[in-house]
Amino acid sequence: MFLFANVGDDSENPGTLRYIHEHAGPFARTHGIELRHLSRIRRDGTTETLYGRLMREGSRSIPIPIRMSNGAPGTRSCTSDFKIKVIGRWLKAHGASPTNPATVGIGISVDEIHRANNRRTEPYERIVYPLLDLGIRRTDCARIIQSAGLPVPPKSACWFCPFKRLEAWKALRRDDPDMFTRACHLENTINQRRRTLNRDPVWLTRYDAPLSEVVPLEDQLPFDDSDATCDGGWCFT
Repeated sequence: MFLFANVGDDSENPGTLRYIHEHAGPFARTHGIELRHLSRIRRDGTTETLYGRLMREGSRSIPIPIRMSNGAPGTRSCTSDFKIKVIGRWLKAHGASPTNPATVGIGISVDEIHRANNRRTEPYERIVYPLLDLGIRRTDCARIIQSAGLPVPPKSACWFCPFKRLEAWKALRRDDPDMFTRACHLENTINQRRRTLNRDPVWLTRYDAPLSEVVPLEDQLPFDDSDATCDGGWCFT
């Protein structure tokens, strides 16, 4: 069973959604693999998306790791609320319990072993890392995918994630200016609300300035862009 916790069609990298619909889904069906799409469902039965929560009128919630004035990420709950809990709810609904835990495989490869952290495991699950057990690196993953006749998928993450590297922001501005403009609007909206609360501004990058000013229109000389990344393995795959 493969579970895809979709943070929202308005939130997830569009390239990831296209890949699932055009490649992963058909491949799974052809080979008898069950691939389930999960969403965060409210108590009233409606679907909540991460972008929708951020943009909800009057919302003070910033569940993403927004960057504070010192460049450090703020407290985040996006991974927990829209990935871990969504998958956990499905597992428990299908029989997982402390006495019968589900085995949950996280796709972290050998060259990113630092992401296989010792986070608290829920009582209804047992976390395993099959790629680490098999000694598989990211380049091996690409080779295996291509050998199956599939294109290599893009990196999975929210298109507005503050853990995105500057090079990725530059690529977004160059290749999808409309989505880049939406990211700037999101950042502006969050800061408009913070101003009414007399709070300091926050940013989508670690450079203590608006996204539109930080990301150049033209390519610059390369420099160190070693931002932090989410180490849970639930978002970036």
